[in-house]
Amino acid sequence: MTTRRTGLREQKKQATREALRTAALRLALEHGPDNVRVDDIAAAAGVSPRTYNNYFSSREQAIVAAVTSERERRVAAAVADQPAATLADAVIDAIVDQYTTQDESDRDALLLITTHPALRTAFTHAPSAIEHPLADAIAERIVDTDPLTARALAASVAAAVRVALQQWLLPTDTSPPISGLVVPSGALPDLLRSALAPLAPALDAAEKRPSHRHQ
Repeated sequence: MTTRRTGLREQKKQATREALRTAALRLALEHGPDNVRVDDIAAAAGVSPRTYNNYFSSREQAIVAAVTSERERRVAAAVADQPAATLADAVIDAIVDQYTTQDESDRDALLLITTHPALRTAFTHAPSAIEHPLADAIAERIVDTDPLTARALAASVAAAVRVALQQWLLPTDTSPPISGLVVPSGALPDLLRSALAPLAPALDAAEKRPSHRHQ
């Protein structure tokens, strides 16, 4: 009974989070991010501003979450689904795929994000959400008994993704923004692979390290 109540509570939380981020993006697209208040988002989602603050710390975070939601779970699942690949290849391929594959519905949202500095900042900080799920996925693949290894590797991956996104959204002197649109300074897949490449030896070394339990 306790397990069932816990499951229902988690489902309700997930539904509330989904309603908030959906409302945030819709209002931002309709009125512009600067004209959307937290109270507006909460009202559109049918909750109180206090409840909103339990899920998101700002309107920008909620708007960005509409694009990045579930990405952390999908990255971890993609790593787990590639047992034949090396850990480095599995992680890098999962990151590149999940950060560069877009639905048609994502395009307007990404355009909105790239044209507003506050949203760009929130977008580049979003990769921190992949740390815990990715650490669990890495821990399943490595034989090191120290749980800090998986956590450190996952945190390093998240930091590399953040660096790549910051570089991608950086305006260049030769390609200035037009009407506020940021011109990406490089192809995102290439930037992600370049940022993650230095981590490949550490990821593969952790996977191949002899297990202390079998000594």
